[in-house]
Amino acid sequence: MEQEFLPICREDMRRRGITQLDFVYVIGDAYVDHPSFGHAIISRLLEAHGYTVGIISQPDWKQKGSIAIYGEPRLAFLISGGNMDSMVNHYSVSKRRREQDAFTSGGVMGKRPDYATIVYGNLIRQTFKETPILIGGVEASLRRLAHYDYWSNKVKRSILLDSGADILMYGMGERSVLGLAEALDSGIAVGDISFVEGTVYKTRKKEDIYDAIFLPKFEEVQQKKKTYAQSFYLQYCNTDPYSGKRLAEEYPNQVYVVQNPPSKPLSQQELDDVYELPYMRGCHPSYGPLGGVPAISEVKFSLTSNRGCFGGCNFCALTFHQGRIVQARSQESLVKEAKALIKDKDFKGYIHDVGGPTANFRFPACNKQRTDGVCAKKQCLFPEPCKNLKADHKDYLSLLKKLRGLPGVKKVFIRSGIRFDYLLADPDRTFLKELCRHHVSGQLKVAPEHISDQVLRYMGKPKAAVYHKFVGEYEAMNKKLGKKQYLVPYLMSSHPGSRLQEAVELAEFLRDLGYMPEQVQDFYPTPSTISTCMYYTGLDPRTMEPVYVAKNPHEKAMQRALIQYRNPKNYSLVKEALLKSGRKDLIGFGKGCLIKPREDHSSGSRTKRRRK
Repeated sequence: MEQEFLPICREDMRRRGITQLDFVYVIGDAYVDHPSFGHAIISRLLEAHGYTVGIISQPDWKQKGSIAIYGEPRLAFLISGGNMDSMVNHYSVSKRRREQDAFTSGGVMGKRPDYATIVYGNLIRQTFKETPILIGGVEASLRRLAHYDYWSNKVKRSILLDSGADILMYGMGERSVLGLAEALDSGIAVGDISFVEGTVYKTRKKEDIYDAIFLPKFEEVQQKKKTYAQSFYLQYCNTDPYSGKRLAEEYPNQVYVVQNPPSKPLSQQELDDVYELPYMRGCHPSYGPLGGVPAISEVKFSLTSNRGCFGGCNFCALTFHQGRIVQARSQESLVKEAKALIKDKDFKGYIHDVGGPTANFRFPACNKQRTDGVCAKKQCLFPEPCKNLKADHKDYLSLLKKLRGLPGVKKVFIRSGIRFDYLLADPDRTFLKELCRHHVSGQLKVAPEHISDQVLRYMGKPKAAVYHKFVGEYEAMNKKLGKKQYLVPYLMSSHPGSRLQEAVELAEFLRDLGYMPEQVQDFYPTPSTISTCMYYTGLDPRTMEPVYVAKNPHEKAMQRALIQYRNPKNYSLVKEALLKSGRKDLIGFGKGCLIKPREDHSSGSRTKRRRK
């Protein structure tokens, strides 16, 4: 049969000769059949295992009938809020409504509701009272137990309870969804499915919960910030598929939400198989008149080579979602996909990225992780690289060489970011040489995030000296190669632990660098990160020690302005920040000053200016 998109309406279903679908998949994004979109992977995987799936993309949540276009599915409804948490998708860190949604046709905002998974679940339940509902995706995964919700400034219940769903799948859901599909297909009632790894279920029978760690009760977590921090860290220490324990959380009226241990990582062959499913590799043609879906442009000519990350940044949710064990596709699979990209009529000779959460991770951090998992209370790269870390770029170098040698490929970029501390941990500098020679086009984006060692410690990032070492080696290598290429550092303001003093320290670093970033990322407290726990509780959950947190919008504006101190619009904020932090010495005409004095009309006096 000719390759085609999955059904999006009843007519598509009839044309395929389907009288009843096995699964109806409700998604918060536009329908894009590309492996960079979670809904594409899950739906194609189910199809490959003999199940029929129909897509309902961005239904009108104000109309009950919008989720009933296929009737009742034979096995279950599936729900995903989208490739991003719907609240992050909708709002900036200042809680202002964004103007565009890159995951919607034409970039139109407002095609999905806030808290999309919850809204879709309740919409389905109004019409289909008994049909199983299974939720997954980033939004469900990161809200699977009690969590702090930045937008409402409240600790919320597990999304499993608020959505009215029966089972939640967390993490990368391939194993979970197939396990649930097999159980439902065999006739097991959804209420009796409590054994699938990578899932969360609810029960009233405490006696049936075995071999579990009981977290503090929801009321305690909601009322006491210290208890919240303790509960969160218990969850954080049980995210590994080999050592993670079953977790149970009690809610009022003796309802228990039970998180089974995480699913095991996919083998290389299994990961290859996932990425070689018959994707159409684009957005559904019905979106053509609106110009397609903006998000596809970023990934259409990119290759996903790995998943998982042992980087351990505290502000990143990857530990909770993809996990710390790196899984990589084979070189053969990636070359095969690259050859398919080359045949695309829109391919211009440039592969935009070869990477994943971290581009230069191609295997687990150490051999132990392949069989025993990661260390629960130790990081691979922080505060310093572990003595067992296996830092080796040979496989990645070999892959990149094969890709750039393909006929029709002009250049292979690396855009998903490299860990410079991991690069430095490799005694062989061949990767740095090849990176500068072949894979940078003028600028390399890296993420030191800050320059204060105190803030970096709370971020889980290496000390500033490590970044300075990388800068020196990068500049020396480019000079040796005769190239003029620069570094663009990503920086973050207002992360827990950052006071005005540390923000000034960062501004001085930028002054010495002679660089002012065009954009600044203010810390965004998204669900289920250590940094978000710090933001809400004012405690470091790893040590239970107090952490300074900038929450006042004006102080956050000052920290952000300091990073862009050269912008005339920021003058007043920068001056106020310097005076408040006792750094009046940085206001003047000297070489090391950040800003010059201005006339003070409010006091009626004039500041004398030097004439050049």
